[in-house]
Amino acid sequence: MSESSSRQVTSGVRQLLIEADSAGQRLDNYLLKVLKGVPRTRIYRGLRKGEFRINKGRVKADYRLVEGDVLRVPPLHQPEPGAAPVIPGFWAGQIQSRIIYEDAGLLVVNKPSGLAVHGGSGLNFGLIECLRQLRPQDRYLELVHRLDRDTSGLILVARKPAILRELHRQLRGEGVDKRYLALVAGRWPRERRMVEAPLQKNIVQSGERMVKVAKEGKASVTGFVVLEQFPEATLVEARPHTGRTHQIRVHAQFAGHPILGDDKYMDDATAALAHRLGVRRLFLHARSLSFTLPDQPRLQLDAALDPELEEILKSMRK
Repeated sequence: MSESSSRQVTSGVRQLLIEADSAGQRLDNYLLKVLKGVPRTRIYRGLRKGEFRINKGRVKADYRLVEGDVLRVPPLHQPEPGAAPVIPGFWAGQIQSRIIYEDAGLLVVNKPSGLAVHGGSGLNFGLIECLRQLRPQDRYLELVHRLDRDTSGLILVARKPAILRELHRQLRGEGVDKRYLALVAGRWPRERRMVEAPLQKNIVQSGERMVKVAKEGKASVTGFVVLEQFPEATLVEARPHTGRTHQIRVHAQFAGHPILGDDKYMDDATAALAHRLGVRRLFLHARSLSFTLPDQPRLQLDAALDPELEEILKSMRK
């Protein structure tokens, strides 16, 4: 590439999955936002010519996006965003060793705590950027769902658009069974097996964006089962029936039993208990996933607790 053209790169055809946050937007406004540096005239010319397609069909500029839509973006000249972030060797090694399932359409990773699922908000990289650099042979890698940065455990990454659409369809219903392990403060009552409380996100509190229970929030349901009780804490299995941001964490707090190590939602007493028990990170782990892939029997995947969390339980059992 010559010096004069080094500021421009040409992308190939891309397939973008429309997520819930973008649902309802006009297509042209969405494109202007995500295709930074591409002239407006080029975007509108592409819309008129049918180069941008939704679910393989032609659409107009005023089309309202729907969650789950697959948007085809044609090859475009865009300003080069700069060199790709260099993935530290520590994270590269962690991710390579934590891929627990792989087939032609799907990767499943046991995500380590401390790694965001994607870059943004001041982060140069996350799990998906790491995977794309580690696996350049994969032309398509997209997150199926998300985990909080400090939550460890199983996360799905699609290698084909059709698998992404199918798993999103299952996630919108009850087709994907997700189970988490959490160590919460106090003795969770065995008879309390469900927390149903609407959640509202992006509440700014002390300059930090939070989620809270609010009647104007979105309906949210989490099942809880007591697995093991200790004098000051309880190991529970949590099953989210809805998929709201921070759902398990806020529902545990709402029930009066914050998750140990949760810097966002635990109170001072819980923070002191976490310190005393040696909990140095959020004790929340996505331990199992069950779902169905096309033409395959139902798949059940499990990931054991990370060693530092298992050690805390062993210490408490003594």
